[in-house]
Amino acid sequence: MVRRMVSCNAASRAIFGGIALAIAVSTAAHAEPLSLGDALFGHPDDSRRAAPPPVARYVAETGSSFVFDRSSNHGLLKFEDSPEVWVLDPSIAPRGDIIYKNDLGEPMLRVTRLGGVTLFTPEQPMGAAVALSGESIPLSLTMISPIEMIRRIRIAAARSSRAAQRQIDIEFKADSDSAALIADAAMVFSDAVVRIAQRVDGHKLLSGFGKISIAPAKKPSVKLEKTVLEIRVAPQMGLAGRPSSERIAYAVGAR
Repeated sequence: MVRRMVSCNAASRAIFGGIALAIAVSTAAHAEPLSLGDALFGHPDDSRRAAPPPVARYVAETGSSFVFDRSSNHGLLKFEDSPEVWVLDPSIAPRGDIIYKNDLGEPMLRVTRLGGVTLFTPEQPMGAAVALSGESIPLSLTMISPIEMIRRIRIAAARSSRAAQRQIDIEFKADSDSAALIADAAMVFSDAVVRIAQRVDGHKLLSGFGKISIAPAKKPSVKLEKTVLEIRVAPQMGLAGRPSSERIAYAVGAR
């Protein structure tokens, strides 16, 4: 255990009308409600649906590019200009679209049944159109050594300190199973600090805590307890086992 700081006659019309009615009734009788699985992966009888790659790179009309991985139960999204991987929960929307939300319940992506994608960001809250660029490789959490974990945490602490313009120390408890997620959580924390520091009230918010504590737990969480920011991670959940930078920012009042 390591411990550190998207034209007929009437009769003919009657006959055809009856046939059409029979077809409509038959179709309605056999229609099934759309399940989340069908919406995500396609119904076996839905041969008309376009199927984008499960892991692909996209480019938004704003110029932002990202990789979207929906090869597992969660959607994973990573912008190419950021190290953070966002873990998104899918839910069915009207017309069978899928909305992917972050851990604060905020929509980040909308995917139609035909594969169209819309990206939502603070700068584009109404959504920006997205184009498929090509296939990509899956996003995952790679195991690291204790030494590499400590190196990444030190980098995260230094980055946070520069943004906050004060010394920020990160305390942690970790073992070989939690090392990668602990280091990832520290990096995500530093992303939150950098974003908060850009606000008018950023430095005031960042002065609300004096210590950061990252440790394993049964489920991910983050809370500000007096002057200690407690970040808890669940290694058995993989990338879904740690709070996002948005959730961390929320915890310190940056909303």
